[in-house]
Formats: sequence, structure tokens, C-alpha cells
Amino acid sequence: MIEPTTPERVLVVAAHPDDVEFTCAGTLAKWARRGSLIALVLCTSGDAGAEEANRSREEIARIREAEQEAAARVLGIAEVIFLRHPDGMLQPTLELRRELVREIRRFRPQALVCGDPSVYFYGDDYINHPDHRAAAQAALEAVFPAAGMPLVFPELGLPPHRVQEAYIYGAAQPNVWIDIEETLEIKIEALRCHRSQIGDWDPGPTLRAWAAEEGRAVGLRYAEAFRRMTIGG
Repeated sequence: MIEPTTPERVLVVAAHPDDVEFTCAGTLAKWARRGSLIALVLCTSGDAGAEEANRSREEIARIREAEQEAAARVLGIAEVIFLRHPDGMLQPTLELRRELVREIRRFRPQALVCGDPSVYFYGDDYINHPDHRAAAQAALEAVFPAAGMPLVFPELGLPPHRVQEAYIYGAAQPNVWIDIEETLEIKIEALRCHRSQIGDWDPGPTLRAWAAEEGRAVGLRYAEAFRRMTIGG
């Protein structure tokens, strides 16, 4: 199996702080160490992500944004952008698409990384969060065709940009596997930054098991799987 060439500029779109650390952070860390310039756009700040009803959304958002900034430093992500939509209420609206087109045209990535908006279930015990699906749908709709069309959202005042490829994590039908043996421990370290979410739980055994399961399909010790799409010239 031959991995695709490391993209030079990568824009990642996710719903919440910790989403990429649970999913594709091994690949992002590997690309960063090979010279990729990576920006992460989070549609929400995870401001509903607490069990205690007496904590304010503003307090939770501050904590989770700081945790994400710390995790990004571990991974080598150059920039984190928070769009600050309400957690738990995200919708793939034209407003969100416009915001993502703005970030695409501003950052001008070669590759987009996002989730799979079509997946509702993983296994028999996990319903995919609606925010995850909304963020992924909006990201793909922003990439194609909107960001590359000069007459779509001209009010942004930014030149159009065509993203060349998309890497979709958690995909129902993956077609690319990235070897993350060299960066799996970095991924685990980054997830540990999200203390408000994981507490004293050690994510190492779980993330190693997931990476081993994905790698097994293609003879790798540890991997992350994606559906890679070539979407622009």
C-alpha cells in the first residue's frame, strides 16, 4: 500500500474540541512533522460538554477552547479557528457554509479533512452526534462547489479557491489508510489535553486498539482510515 503524498496545506473541519484527537490526529501529527501547514476549524466550542447543569456555557467554552489550543500545540497544528456556534444545535446552514468558504478562501488548503456526514451509527453502541454530521456536511458543501465559484459568496471579498482533495475520517467506505505508528503516542498525548472530557481516564489502550483494528485490514500495526476523494485540479 502506497500512501498519498503529504499535502502542503490542510484545513480540518470538526464540530467540537477533542473530535480530531479521537479520530484523525495521528495523521495530522504525521503530516505536520513532514511539513504540512495545518489549520483546524471548530464549528462549536463544545460549550454543552459538561455533566454539571450549574456550569455556564461560557465557562465550559473557555475551558474547552484552551484544551484544544493545548492539544493543537502537541499535534503541530498551526492555527485553530473557533466559529462558536451553539454546541448540540449545529445545522448545515448557508451561514455555516459561508463561514467555511471564508476559511477555505483565506487559508487556501490543498486538502480538506472532515468526518462522514452519511454515517448515523458506528457499531451497536454509538449514534453519531448530529453536530458531527452537520459539520461534515457543511464542510463538503463548502469545498465543492462553493469555495471555487467566484459568484458564490462574493461579499467575502476573497478570491475563489479549489481544494484538490478531501480526506473523510470515520468513513463508511474507506479507501486510504495512513500509517500512524510513529505518531500514535502523540495522538494519545493530545487527547489527554482534554481533561474536562476524559478526566482521569487513560485513552491509550482504547486509541491503540482502534488504530490496530484499522491497520489490520491492510497489514499495518497502527493506522487511520479515510475515504480520499480527488475533487479539484
